[in-house]
Amino acid sequence: MILAVDVGNTNIVIGCIENGEILHTVRVRTEVGQTAAEYDIELHQLFTVFRIDRSTIEGAIISSVVPQVTEPLRQSIELLTGKDSMIVGPGMKTGMNVRIDDPGTLGCDLVVGGVAAIHEYGAPVIVLDLGTATTITLIDADKCFRGGAIIPGIKLSYAALAAGTSLLPDISITAPKKCIATNTVDCMRSGAVYGTAATIDGMVQRMEAELGQRCTVVATGGLASSITPYCQREIICDDLLLLKGLWILYQKNQ
Repeated sequence: MILAVDVGNTNIVIGCIENGEILHTVRVRTEVGQTAAEYDIELHQLFTVFRIDRSTIEGAIISSVVPQVTEPLRQSIELLTGKDSMIVGPGMKTGMNVRIDDPGTLGCDLVVGGVAAIHEYGAPVIVLDLGTATTITLIDADKCFRGGAIIPGIKLSYAALAAGTSLLPDISITAPKKCIATNTVDCMRSGAVYGTAATIDGMVQRMEAELGQRCTVVATGGLASSITPYCQREIICDDLLLLKGLWILYQKNQ
């Protein structure tokens, strides 16, 4: 069994994976400045709740977009299991060619999502990750990562909107009954849900037109299940995509 850890800007997702099967998952808040000992306490709770024997952990892999968190988390895993963690980064074997201006700048979360999408759904594939940011990336039929787009995340955008205006409130990201809403809160929700869905549909269409080929579209991230049902394009929602990618990368790089 291995520990797979996906560190995002808002949340950390931890999964226990054995023979490719994700057995247990837990989501905790990303806290910059938290010590290795504090992460150790959270990991202890995970092991206690799921009655996991620490001696069964043979290794760990971390993908992190928050560098300040990576090292304390690596130390806490070593404290708990006695195992060092594999860190997703440049030089790792992925089976995916990266064809962007500077491959070394590609976010590890995009690497992990791309590797998982190719393995699970084939290529060409467009991968959506709806979290703190909304990322849309494309891998072509030759398994080459071609690039994509980054859009401000829905919650981030609407928190900024509420903070920057006098009369607009904070809202939950839920769909109103109609796109043409008739009150302020529902108007904001319509923009958040239907507006984001329309953006995704439009971006997918434009990317496919540039590529000259239709793609499978896969979505992951905390808000994927709130938005993709309202897209006109057929989209596969896979909440565990990044954990699957971490398992694949661990196996490729042992």
